[in-house]
Amino acid sequence: MWQILTDAGIDPAPKRASSTWAQFLRSQAEVLLACDFFETVTLTGARLYVLVVIEHAQRRIRILGATPHPTAEWVTQAARNLIMDLDDAGHRARFLIRDRDGKFPALFNIVLADAGIEVVLSGVQMPRMNSIVERW
Repeated sequence: MWQILTDAGIDPAPKRASSTWAQFLRSQAEVLLACDFFETVTLTGARLYVLVVIEHAQRRIRILGATPHPTAEWVTQAARNLIMDLDDAGHRARFLIRDRDGKFPALFNIVLADAGIEVVLSGVQMPRMNSIVERW
């Protein structure tokens, strides 16, 4: 491939001017949150969906709630509760990473945007973009 490009007079690609995803995560850790749902089964056999948020810098986990049926209203209220919790703790978040799960309604993003938190969607089938909360 190199020989074909050289023969055609095409120079090698320049180095990337933008930062990598890992560099972005390290540089923004103080203002970065990540959230996801995980599924659990209780002792009675009931299936619950638990919404969690992790603060990247401190690795602090915030469990926003658990429900057998995560409705749009429930998830939106959880976002409002998160904003109140962050304000009470004096934590200033700028970004929240989440996956493209259908459990997150559009109003979830709007509530966070009103609080100055930009929602960053992870890529399709790319769990490593949200690896910290995925591993938890």
